[in-house]
Amino acid sequence: MTRAHGGIRGWAADRRTVWSRLRFTSLRLRLVVVFALVALTAAVSVSGIAYWLNREAVLTRTQDAVLRGFEQEMQNRAGALPENPSQDELQRTAGQMANSSQSFSVLLVAKDTSGTTVYGNSGALDGFTVRDVPESLREAVNRQQPVNSANKYAYHLYWQRVVVHGTPYLVAGTKAIGGGPTGYILKSLEPEAKDLNSLAWSLGIATGLALIGSALLAQAAASTVLKPMQRLGVAARRLGEGRLDTRLRVTGTDELADLSRTFNNAAEALEKRVADMAARDDASRRFVADMSHELRTPLTAITAVTEVLEEELEAESGSIDPMIEPAVRLVVSQTRRLNDLVENLMEVTRFDAGTARLVLDDVDVADQITACIDARAWLDAVELDAERGIHAQLDPRRLDVILANLVGNALKHGGSPVRVAVRETDEDGTKVEDGAKVVIEVRDHGPGIPEDVLPHVFDRFYKASASRPRSEGSGLGLSIALENAHIHGGGITAANSPEGGAVFTLWLPRDSSPLMEETDEGEKAEGGA
Repeated sequence: MTRAHGGIRGWAADRRTVWSRLRFTSLRLRLVVVFALVALTAAVSVSGIAYWLNREAVLTRTQDAVLRGFEQEMQNRAGALPENPSQDELQRTAGQMANSSQSFSVLLVAKDTSGTTVYGNSGALDGFTVRDVPESLREAVNRQQPVNSANKYAYHLYWQRVVVHGTPYLVAGTKAIGGGPTGYILKSLEPEAKDLNSLAWSLGIATGLALIGSALLAQAAASTVLKPMQRLGVAARRLGEGRLDTRLRVTGTDELADLSRTFNNAAEALEKRVADMAARDDASRRFVADMSHELRTPLTAITAVTEVLEEELEAESGSIDPMIEPAVRLVVSQTRRLNDLVENLMEVTRFDAGTARLVLDDVDVADQITACIDARAWLDAVELDAERGIHAQLDPRRLDVILANLVGNALKHGGSPVRVAVRETDEDGTKVEDGAKVVIEVRDHGPGIPEDVLPHVFDRFYKASASRPRSEGSGLGLSIALENAHIHGGGITAANSPEGGAVFTLWLPRDSSPLMEETDEGEKAEGGA
């Protein structure tokens, strides 16, 4: 039972979901529904009013004719009877009255000479008796009214519509003027009811046709309105995909034409702005590249001089004047920093220009990390948690750059010891052997990264502390590390550990060769084009 209820609830939820999508996602459907509802409301309202007006007109016309004929028959025939007629006289007069053009049944009621109530029935409609007359109508007919200037007669004509076994009837009654019998008539309104039913069917069919016509009209109107909107949507998607030369064909002078012109103007302005930005960006890249190349020649000479000065500082002869030794050491350190900055700028330029390429090799990740740490004399400050035998197709030089930046950043800004851990995971991050990814975590034990700094740690030239803009770092290390991860098809994330310290997580695919094949195919396609 529970399973059945669950199935019913799931089916109901699916229906609600489908209806919600139909109701809210299709503008065409909403336009058709709104048009149909408006047309249906208008058609039903008009049909209802027309039916009501025609019904009242038909019934009133028939009723007035019947009542006029009844009054005339009461005056001409019932009024000619004696004050105390016999039953035969009533019966004969009722039959004569029923033979009028209105074809109604007649019942006459009077008292004979002995004071007994006698009845005269025309005999139609299965015998029209006093029991067929509503009691309220009989009371109204027999109620005597005061005679005055505004009311000439003591008794009046009263009528009422009744339904007997599904058939409508008109019942009326009055007393003969000047004394005499009381007369009642029963008139069937079935022909009028049939006419009204035919009218109702006709109005219903007209309403249905109006609804169908409105739906077709709404469909045509929706197509007229939505086609330009669809073209606008397609153009907007193309513009979002980078096809800035997308334009709309403008026809007409309505609001949609104004919208198309506005879109074209916006697209033209965006294309121009993007072209200007691309030109400035290219100029900036060329400037950085040219500057870096131009700096390398004098920097090579300066580096050679500083190497000689550094050798003199380390020599035991002490040929450097102690007074200028601090200045010499400063020149040596700043020359190294300038060398690093120029190399980083040239690397950034390669990434921006799209000329950076991978040189893949089969790498034992643990050995590569050990070599990186050992080359920089960080073995005493770094704890390595990595099993040998985890191999990957990576670019050893670029992996060394990534590790050097991450570990060096942790040692400089974090706290010792810095722990480097390696694990294998599948695509969803689950730790498995021979997984599709290699994950390397670099964690320090420092104060962590401020929350407002975390989103910017990989930004170029960004420094967390504004008070030390001239620190040893260039602000490009983490950015270059992230670019090197991206070129492998991987990535780097930064976070704070709940136990304290910052954690940088590098993940790389076990095999980056498919990425190189895609890059080569793209270059071939561009060259062929």
